[in-house]
Amino acid sequence: MAIKIILLVLFFGVMVAVGLYCRRQATDVNGFVLGGRSVGPWLTAFAYGTSYFSAVIFIGYAGQFGWKFGASATWIGLGNAFLGSLLAWVVLGRRTRLMTQKLETATMPDFFAKRYNSKGLRTFASVILFVFLIPYTASLYNGLSRLFEMAFGIDYTYCVIAMAVLTGLYVLLGGYMATAVNDFIQGLIMLFGIIAVIAAVLNGHGGFMGSMEKLSQIASDVRPNLSGAFTSLLGPEPLNLLFVVLLTSLGTWGLPQMVGKFYAIRSEEAISKGTIISTIFAVIVAGGCYFLGGFGRIYGDSIARAANGNPIYDSIVPTMLSTLPDILIGVVVILVLSASMSTLSSLVLTSGSSLTLDIVKPLRPNMDEKRTMLSIRLWVVFFIIVSSLLALVQAKSSVTFIAQLMGISWGALAGAFLAPFLYGLYWKRVTRTAVIVNFISGVGIMCACMFCSFTGRTFITPFLSSPIQAGVLAMLAGLVIVPIVSLMTKAPDKELVADMFSCYDRTVTVRATTSLQDSEE
Repeated sequence: MAIKIILLVLFFGVMVAVGLYCRRQATDVNGFVLGGRSVGPWLTAFAYGTSYFSAVIFIGYAGQFGWKFGASATWIGLGNAFLGSLLAWVVLGRRTRLMTQKLETATMPDFFAKRYNSKGLRTFASVILFVFLIPYTASLYNGLSRLFEMAFGIDYTYCVIAMAVLTGLYVLLGGYMATAVNDFIQGLIMLFGIIAVIAAVLNGHGGFMGSMEKLSQIASDVRPNLSGAFTSLLGPEPLNLLFVVLLTSLGTWGLPQMVGKFYAIRSEEAISKGTIISTIFAVIVAGGCYFLGGFGRIYGDSIARAANGNPIYDSIVPTMLSTLPDILIGVVVILVLSASMSTLSSLVLTSGSSLTLDIVKPLRPNMDEKRTMLSIRLWVVFFIIVSSLLALVQAKSSVTFIAQLMGISWGALAGAFLAPFLYGLYWKRVTRTAVIVNFISGVGIMCACMFCSFTGRTFITPFLSSPIQAGVLAMLAGLVIVPIVSLMTKAPDKELVADMFSCYDRTVTVRATTSLQDSEE
């Protein structure tokens, strides 16, 4: 216990110290929200990765999907690495940085307003962002409850309060730069921690092959006649596995807290390096989390179960970890705290800055820099309080696993924002009407799914009734809706759009190591 407490105190002390150190770079809105658009590749890549992977992944998703898919759940982590990280950086990174700087936008709702010349879109997008980031944030707290109870015997309420206060403290002090530096430190903890935990868990069951042998002997509920279902290449449910990969990987392209990392990156070189760093980080952390979760069935006799006998997914990974030595349990606690607080800080900063810059400031255009900063900080506090209260209420309700809330939030945000943002960076013909229709479609699909889930009805088909499948439907529908509606409605002003896209046509001088083009040509 002493080791665990010492590790926690050191962790909390470092986080607060970073917030104090970064205060000098958070004196204006640009510095507080974007770090002055001067963040290097390592900080940006780790900020992207740690915002991506939280306790929702490590405790909720790794437990749930590891139980359902076995070792093939590792594909989810690899999808997160190559589709959600590598391809996202390649497709979105450079264009997002250039376009947002050209339009002078600091938030995704503001991007929609200026890209599609509509103030209404700013308000609409900001409301969607605020409403659906709250349950997402609440889900982060829930991922820590069983872990802290297992390691310290600490009541969940105190855990939520401590995490909320600490995160709020360093975000309020240092803004984006404090979150980026802390994300880097937390990312290093996650990298080394996940490797150590995997090695320890597998070693307790005879190593990798011993663990695989035990897993291969467990029959699948879905495919009882498939021998070794949980050690097969695609697992017992390959179609469901594909939908999880799509939601958790492609979905990041439309999440404001993820895309916002590209707004602040410093240079072309930083984007190139950040792409590699972010991908490697995701392979280790996401791949490792889901790989670890894939062995959850070995602990089937020890995990907590609901009254109907079904496993409580949030209990699977903590049960796996409860057999580890105290020093490793301490490392795991810090690992999950790091994953959760890095994501939480990104979410509250995204929400607080969006509400101020996209709703409050347009209503009060004469707000000076000092009052704008105060407003952002007040909204950050409000957002932390509301999400904390929701987390405490949800802990006592019938919604017992965190993946459900995250699936609904992730699906709604990605369904509403992914297509308009992606097409807006590449295609001049996208119209304001198409964006509005897609906002309604993305949110409508997820709200309908949530309503059916809570009332016991079937959403379209039994397969699509899951928030995972409904979220993928919302995203894919948007990729079809936006171009079709755009072609059916009046084209935007050509001169206005051409000026926006001129940021991609600027002539720049680069080193020969970057381009082989001869100067004479």
